Amino acid sequence: MSKLLIVVDMQNDFVTGVLGTKEACNIVPDVVKLVDEFDGDIAFTKDTHHDNYLDTQEGKKLPVVHCIEGTDGWEIIPELKRYTTADNKRLIGIFNKPTFGSTELAKALSDKDYDEIFFCGVCTGICVISNAMLVKATLPETPVKIVESCCACVTPESHNTALEAMKTCQMEII
Repeated sequence: MSKLLIVVDMQNDFVTGVLGTKEACNIVPDVVKLVDEFDGDIAFTKDTHHDNYLDTQEGKKLPVVHCIEGTDGWEIIPELKRYTTADNKRLIGIFNKPTFGSTELAKALSDKDYDEIFFCGVCTGICVISNAMLVKATLPETPVKIVESCCACVTPESHNTALEAMKTCQMEII
């Protein structure tokens, strides 16, 4: 059985940086354990913005400069960094994305034949749900599973709302 784990936006700015939350900090040990013990391929997404971020639609609605490419805030958190190196044979890619969901990730998976795809990361109600929806739409017959204890959102309420929405879209919450 072939499996893929997609780790969404576990970057410094979303965990301990300008948009960090205690909820995000709290899932770090569980995410590290999941990645370490996962028996399958792994992919990472990285929220990726540039100096013109505040001029973008997202920047106008969320005027907090974050995940600027090349900055410390843009980097994957130190606890997961070792899984993003070229010598990690399970790593299928790191997908930089200028918006909530990665169409590049969905395209890259369109010709793959995974039996299951798992998601973890932040923020459940924005980037996790966006990427999960894109993957589910691209591969409608592939089971998509959300690892609840390894996802976090701005508030527990927004986390639960996102989980319910994904459940409605035939994703399994585990």
